[in-house]
This record gives sequence, C-alpha cells and structure tokens, in this order.
Amino acid sequence: MLMRTDPFRELDRLAQQMMGPGTWSRPSVMPMDAYREGDEYVVAFDLPGVTADAIDIDVERNMLTVKAERRPVAKADEVQMELSERPLGVFSRQIVLADTLDTEHIKADYDTGVLTLRIPIAERAKPRKISIGVGTGHKEISG
Repeated sequence: MLMRTDPFRELDRLAQQMMGPGTWSRPSVMPMDAYREGDEYVVAFDLPGVTADAIDIDVERNMLTVKAERRPVAKADEVQMELSERPLGVFSRQIVLADTLDTEHIKADYDTGVLTLRIPIAERAKPRKISIGVGTGHKEISG
C-alpha cells in the first residue's frame, strides 16, 4: 500500500544523526512501522517525548506528511548536563499512499509516544465477486 520513493532514506537517516538535531528546513527522520490490519492500513510513528500539540499531520493528494518537534525540557539554572543522547528538534516523514487508500477518512491516535494512523482501504480496492451472466446465444455485431 505504500510506495517507497527514496532508496537513500537510510543513508540520509544516518547522516542526520551525525549532523545534529533537525530543523524546520532540515528535519530528522522518525522511525515508523506500516502494516495492513483487516480493512485498514496502519502506520505507526515513534515520537517519544513529543507532546500531541507539537505534531502536524497533512495529506495532499496521496502524499502524507507527519512533522513533530521535540523541545528541550526546562531545567533549573544549577543543573549541569552530564549526558544528552535523546535527539531534540524537528522530525518529519513523508510517505506516498497508494490510490487504493481512502485518505478522506484517516484516523490518528497518540498514546505513550506512538502516533498511530489508521487509513481505510477504499471500497474500490477491496476484493469482490463478479457474477457471470448466462446468455441465450451468441450475438453478432454488424457494422
């Protein structure tokens, strides 16, 4: 149901980890899982430490864009940071959705740091039986 368009996505992800936090002009990639569950396509994004109001989801035609921002936690003046490995900044992911998905009825839930999008499969894409009519004979088309 998803179409991969960027064969260098993993290389970009590694480069972004080395270059520091993402910005709005150069966001970091967020990890995701995508799978089919019954008549829905499910996409789950890992966004630990991100508040729900810092997540933006857009769909334009068949392009789904998810952006999120993890902001630093306010610390007291006397705190001295010893280790900081959790990435901060802007995270983004764009995926091309197949025409067989109903982008008008996407549902989004955010729970325990995981954003889950449920995208119904369009009725026209579901398997269906075709009945066979029995004719009374052969018909000729004359011109």
